[in-house]
Amino acid sequence: NEILMRYILTLLITLWTGAALAADVTVEMLNKLDGEYMVYSKKIVQVDAGNTVFWKSVDKGHNVEFIKGGVPEGVEKFKSKLSQDTKYTFTIPGIYAYWCTPHKGMGMIGFVVVGGNKSNLDLIKQVRYLGKSKKVAKSLISQL
Repeated sequence: NEILMRYILTLLITLWTGAALAADVTVEMLNKLDGEYMVYSKKIVQVDAGNTVFWKSVDKGHNVEFIKGGVPEGVEKFKSKLSQDTKYTFTIPGIYAYWCTPHKGMGMIGFVVVGGNKSNLDLIKQVRYLGKSKKVAKSLISQL
């Protein structure tokens, strides 16, 4: 009985720590990927509330900025410095639209979906995307 309890406890700890570590995501900020220019390595990321997304500055000149009106209610503005790794821990469920400030017109945008919650999808569709971001956003939104 004690051996079984120890086994179950070990299993639970392994699953819990493994799941917690596996849920954080890294997105690279790149000049070029698969024939596209000025892109994030992952355009749509799904995480649970409490998880962190790390944006790695692989190529210089990029950042992450939440798009006005493109985040769930209650989320504060977020804008990272250029050419620096950054991270954000997501606590409020919903869809977060973000872009690279200097390259938003070139379509460098991405989405984070937190907790599988898409309740703010209509607001995401109404965001004023700029330049090529309009076309990229339309394509990404259709995949949400």
